[in-house]
Amino acid sequence: MPLSRCDASLPPPNVVSIAGVDPSGGAGIYADLKTFSALGAYGCAVVAALTAQNTQGITGTHLPPVKFLRQQVDTLFADIAIHATKIGMLGSAAVAATVAECLTRWRTANIVIDPVMVAKSGDILLNRAAVGIMREALFPLAFILTPNLPEAGEILGERIAESAREMYGMVKRLRNLLPHDSERWVLLKGGHLPGDKLVDLLSDGDRVIELPARRIDTSNTHGTGCTLSSAIAALLPQCASQPNPVETAVRTAREYLLRAIAAANSLAVGHGHGPVHHFHALARPTFPAFPPTTP
Repeated sequence: MPLSRCDASLPPPNVVSIAGVDPSGGAGIYADLKTFSALGAYGCAVVAALTAQNTQGITGTHLPPVKFLRQQVDTLFADIAIHATKIGMLGSAAVAATVAECLTRWRTANIVIDPVMVAKSGDILLNRAAVGIMREALFPLAFILTPNLPEAGEILGERIAESAREMYGMVKRLRNLLPHDSERWVLLKGGHLPGDKLVDLLSDGDRVIELPARRIDTSNTHGTGCTLSSAIAALLPQCASQPNPVETAVRTAREYLLRAIAAANSLAVGHGHGPVHHFHALARPTFPAFPPTTP
């Protein structure tokens, strides 16, 4: 599957990220918007959190008042038809509850929830009260849930899986947190497993699809979770006409991310965990030589 719109005859879908702002551009809303654009979607954004952040860590956070958060969502959704929604960093129980209330009221489809809890630097981004609200109010709205292993352990209240075999039980328990009366999916990401060979598990509750990959030797992996979840959100509406739309969207999103990671070392951003290269498919411009301008 080429890294382009699955059905190019349709106009670009409108996709929104409800997440936090990372000023370094590697994660959060800025990374989401880059990903949407790279994969042929029109990107919108609602700011759920602000961070003072670079590639080495987070020095501060600020959460907008929930009244203003609700106003952002309502104003956007009243005007623009949203085809998919990516949920990222929310920051507090009140913010999570407000987002759940808004999405329920607007009957939003194709909700991709990336339960952002810990930054690459190790900074805690979501407290336990907010995790509980996400489980109770947001997860029932999810079409796809995309936790990594530490996040899955926090959600389930259990130790982190240490092998692909243990991941099978974990992905089943995660899927049991989602409604059973309609199609819902969990993508459990195995990037924290040891070794060079990795595997993600994609499950709809009836079957589990193994998605293997080889670890890429780079420390520039800031924002990989944000990028993958937003890539899935960008591709879901575009792959609706495919025989296996969800699997196609997820496989294409993973291929996009793997290429972005492979190209990450071509960037020179910061002194910590640098970002992936969201626009790796675009060549840098060459400029024509113009004759000198005469006075």
